Amino acid sequence: MKTISKITLGLVTASMLFVGCGNDATPAKKEVVKPTISEESLGLRKVSLFEEDKAVAPRKTAYSTAYAGGSKKINRAFQDAPPMIPHDTTGMLPIKINDNQCLGCHLPDVAPTVGATSIPPSHFTNFRPASVAVKGENTSSEKLAHISIKKENKLVGARFNCSQCHAPQSDTPLAVKNNFKPEYLDADGAHKSGWRGARMLEGLNTQESVK
Repeated sequence: MKTISKITLGLVTASMLFVGCGNDATPAKKEVVKPTISEESLGLRKVSLFEEDKAVAPRKTAYSTAYAGGSKKINRAFQDAPPMIPHDTTGMLPIKINDNQCLGCHLPDVAPTVGATSIPPSHFTNFRPASVAVKGENTSSEKLAHISIKKENKLVGARFNCSQCHAPQSDTPLAVKNNFKPEYLDADGAHKSGWRGARMLEGLNTQESVK
């Protein structure tokens, strides 16, 4: 009995010591969970990227239905920017090199009489280099000696595809506010190109001027 009592007393004492040590131990640090980035905050639409086809209906396009000559001109985005098309283009596209209905109103000798934007001189100027090949070698130099900028009496081939730079605009509210405000170099820069004369050659290192 005495032996059993000693064993019992020893177990009780050991358990008390164990509990005491546990109470004095430094508590474990709690793991700090960083906030996660939600799917809704990733895009401009502020909806889940996995459900945007259900949550966000695409904005409807509203292209102008005004006939050519009866529309209001759109201000250029910046000085000498390609002007946007303010009228309906039904039946005018696609534009082909031998079938370009834009020329009917926008040629310089016609545009003033119909109130259309005139095609600028740059579209009647060939800026492409006329390289000379001698015995299979190109003789063009780093000084662009063989570049010949010449005026043409017709729209140059590189400019026939009007819709490559000019496009209709949809009257649709933007998803993000546009705070850009253009500053035009010319007083009429919002509606007229200033890329003519010396301005066309500005920055070009050529030995031949416009002829």
